[in-house]
Amino acid sequence: MTIPVMRPWIGEEEAAAAAAAVRSGWVAQGPRVAEFEAAFADSIGVAHAVAVSSCTAALHLALLAAGIGPGDEVVVPSLSFIATANAVRYVGAEPVFADVDEATQNLVPGTVAPQLTERTRAVVLVDQAGVPADLDAMRALCEPRGITVVEDAACAVGSVYRGRPVGAGAAIAAFSFHPRKLLTTGEGGMVVTPDAEAAARMRRLREHGMDVSAAQRHASQQPVIERYLETGFNYRMTDVQAAIGLVQLGKLDQLIARRRVLAERYHRVLSALPGLATITDPAYGTTNYQGFWVLLPPDFPVGRN
Repeated sequence: MTIPVMRPWIGEEEAAAAAAAVRSGWVAQGPRVAEFEAAFADSIGVAHAVAVSSCTAALHLALLAAGIGPGDEVVVPSLSFIATANAVRYVGAEPVFADVDEATQNLVPGTVAPQLTERTRAVVLVDQAGVPADLDAMRALCEPRGITVVEDAACAVGSVYRGRPVGAGAAIAAFSFHPRKLLTTGEGGMVVTPDAEAAARMRRLREHGMDVSAAQRHASQQPVIERYLETGFNYRMTDVQAAIGLVQLGKLDQLIARRRVLAERYHRVLSALPGLATITDPAYGTTNYQGFWVLLPPDFPVGRN
């Protein structure tokens, strides 16, 4: 018997939505992407959401929007997927690794403060395995020093921080829709921010730096000559993906409820093994249980692998 790390909860409703997008003739970034952005922003409680091709792309654009570049240092967790550090490299900055807190597996001020220098311009705060990091505490450490906190919420869609969805209180946050995550569009990501200017710039950057989107050009009854305001990227999401995402977004509460039931079963069974520590909700929020990690004590009779 094989127990998969993750099996995406997708079915006929997603297939029908994707087929409708294909039949519409608009399969690139278009009206469904805009609808998905609006619905996602509303679900989080933020002003702006920008759909992109992956969470890695989202982190890249977030760092550019924060003004990070060559010569800057960005603190990242020593425990994360490689994309967290790669995005820092993309903008020419240097990733500086900080340890994580044992209880949450996330960065905390106590582990980040020793790594701060006069070159530190940002901290990428990862919500590891869906456990919300203490964003307020990190912002209190960083913002008086002029350091931007970018929330890497790749795993944390639907998690709750201080009574609000993760990402709601961030200056800028990035989400993933990879199949390993609860809400999937196959590949894809989203950046959320309350900053209208930052959102507008990221919309341009995801589409080659153009000042007019492809959707606007195609909707125009007259020829539109676009301008390229800065070097941009091809980070667009397709309408087929967005159609799937809209269906998935409607299932999110059910997905989390089901995973919390399964997690409680793991907690109940594993509690019989002395010395094990397991993923739990922090005092200030709840996890979506995107993953379920187990921490083994050094003298445990079985090795991790």
